[in-house]
Amino acid sequence: MTIGILEVNLVDAHGLSRTDFFNKIDPYVLIQYISQEHKTSIAKGQGSNPKWNEKFKFRVEYPGADKQPKLVLKIMDHDTFSSDDYLGQTTIYLKTLMEQGVENGSAAQLHPQKYRVVGDSQKYCGDIQVGVTFTPRVDTQTYAQEFGGWKESQW
Repeated sequence: MTIGILEVNLVDAHGLSRTDFFNKIDPYVLIQYISQEHKTSIAKGQGSNPKWNEKFKFRVEYPGADKQPKLVLKIMDHDTFSSDDYLGQTTIYLKTLMEQGVENGSAAQLHPQKYRVVGDSQKYCGDIQVGVTFTPRVDTQTYAQEFGGWKESQW
């Protein structure tokens, strides 16, 4: 089993469907990998074409319990006086990327590219641009610093 870091570079989105009739949407993204989740900042007032340019890191094990490792990106619309609205989602399958990284013993990368966003009825709702990098065999000290893990004492 290989332990590594999955870095997600969330760039922007285009053409997101509008759910608020009177206001622009204020989108954000929930990025999920197995039981880990990160949330982007809210793109306040940016409407259907938000820009985030944010990076997130996940700890991964390959091969792990999930035979088809994937990232799920759920696009939400932040609402102040009611519950947030679900706009759509995309799924990025990672098995090939992780296999490449493990095989080469170095970082494997999916350069930022557009992925289709689909809603509840599998209807097209826009595009989201995302890049992903998998770096295998992270040294223990870096891992502990980045994820708050236990480090061996010098005493």
